Amino acid sequence: MEKRITLIDDEIDVVEAVSEMLELEGFTVSGFTDPKVALKLLTPDAAQVVLCDVRMPELDGLSMLDAIQHRAPRCKVILMSGHGDIPMAIEAMKLGAFDFIEKPLQSDELVEKLSLAASHVEQSPDLTSAQALPIESRVIGSSAHMEMIRNQVLALARTGVDTIINGETGTGKEVIARALHQYSARKDKAFVAINCGGMTESIIESELFGHEAGSFTSANKKRIGKIEQANGGTLFLDEIESMPISVQIKLLRVIQERVIERVGGNELIPVDIVVLAASKADLSELSQRGEFRSDLFYRLNIASLNLLPLRERKEDIQSLFRHFVVQASQKYKTRPSTLYAEQIQQLCRHDWPGNVRELRNVADRFVLGIVGEGFDLHSPLTQGTEAFAFEQQMEQYERNVLTEALIETSGNINEVSVRLNLPRKTLYRKMKKHQLDKENFKPSRDG
Repeated sequence: MEKRITLIDDEIDVVEAVSEMLELEGFTVSGFTDPKVALKLLTPDAAQVVLCDVRMPELDGLSMLDAIQHRAPRCKVILMSGHGDIPMAIEAMKLGAFDFIEKPLQSDELVEKLSLAASHVEQSPDLTSAQALPIESRVIGSSAHMEMIRNQVLALARTGVDTIINGETGTGKEVIARALHQYSARKDKAFVAINCGGMTESIIESELFGHEAGSFTSANKKRIGKIEQANGGTLFLDEIESMPISVQIKLLRVIQERVIERVGGNELIPVDIVVLAASKADLSELSQRGEFRSDLFYRLNIASLNLLPLRERKEDIQSLFRHFVVQASQKYKTRPSTLYAEQIQQLCRHDWPGNVRELRNVADRFVLGIVGEGFDLHSPLTQGTEAFAFEQQMEQYERNVLTEALIETSGNINEVSVRLNLPRKTLYRKMKKHQLDKENFKPSRDG
């Protein structure tokens, strides 16, 4: 079995020395000096051992244990403690830590305890299920707003409550809906999406509830509707503000009673679903005007997520665009195009009326080297080249080389290290400098 360790200590010398020792013993080690960064990379399905210092400037051992247990409950936590911190370490064990080890570390004792913890992880339930990618690789953005959205998604996914997702067209409401499903206990069940916009009352009713054979002229056989298809999983209703009032009444009954009736049928069919509804309009305002049923709005609005337009979170543009360029390069099997600082500035000056969807389209055209309608990047080197400093060009070249290698190896660090003839420590340091996450280059596991 692979023995994966997340090592957290605020002293870089400790991280480097312990990592080197453990890797020689056959462990796969991810080392961190910032506990918050380490926490972000622990997914809900993470199955590994966390070796963590008890006393760090921002978090103590008990706070770290609590955070890990909430974020990645299948991980086993071993705490490293100085003599004065042993009472805290013992208290942590009462609260669920696997073990603690006193500093200075003895290699034989450490390897023995880590191996035992790793075997417990191996025997933990559901270890064979596909592990979720870190939420940062699904919900992209470095702004405070997107960090808040990610935290809200993880919290709501655990509760399984019906939720409204508000945002302008193209802000990524379906991405958020899929993340709510992916990080929930329903992730192995169906995620069923339906766009309520542009459908007549009869069509959307049949799409949602299904119909019995002979219920109307063209109903030659029984048809299962979207709600029934989503049983056990998640139903995503996009553009719910467009749903006809008569259908809203029937949907309200489904949400309240968790049963459906197919069109033309009399049988009550129980359904176990979480309902996620997305709207580009203010449903509260629509309900006050009588254009959306207020009882349905209040029943759905147990929780809500509000996505800002891209023009109000421009600090996310660079990370999103680079993410889309990587995706487009993989999709079209091309080498990643060089992106210069002046082009990033050009991206940030645009108002993005089409939001993230428009940005993705620009990235596709950028990779393909074609000009399309709307905003397009133009080569910044046709003028003002002298202002583009040598150091900036070298930094950009280094990032492009790393990105290309990560794309071609699907994020396999060992292969990248060999291909570029870089020691793993140097490679990790350069990836951190350029904010490159290996998980973003692995094949998508979206369901």
